[in-house]
Amino acid sequence: MQRKIMPDIIKQQVISSLKQDSTAYEAASLMTSANIAAIVIVDDNNKVSGIITERDLTRRVVAKGLDPKETPIADVMTENPETLSPDDSAGDALEMMLSRHFRHLPVIDGEKCVGMVSIRDLYKAAKSSLEESIKETEAFVFGDRYGA
Repeated sequence: MQRKIMPDIIKQQVISSLKQDSTAYEAASLMTSANIAAIVIVDDNNKVSGIITERDLTRRVVAKGLDPKETPIADVMTENPETLSPDDSAGDALEMMLSRHFRHLPVIDGEKCVGMVSIRDLYKAAKSSLEESIKETEAFVFGDRYGA
């Protein structure tokens, strides 16, 4: 799978982000309205300082009985998250996400977040690559492209 994160896996995205002083409730509301499962957390200079996911909200807020309207994101986010570059390969990203048990990673170009890739995006790309490979193999074996 030699595809690059951008533009092969994710195209242009609208990045959903919040500041560190936002609340867990605001994060959950934004996730719901944008139909997403992870949000980039930025500092005052719009530099990525963290990430918060649905899983973080469930485990670090709800399961601990914290009030989401009073809990700052800074207290429950993952600080300084691992990131990807737009030029990283989809295969390398998938390996990293599988080995480190991540489901979402910000894609950073310079200091700016340009995307969020999910493990689902990468599985979809891997599936597509495998299907293409199978079709090419079948075409070769059954003569459609013999000698090509």
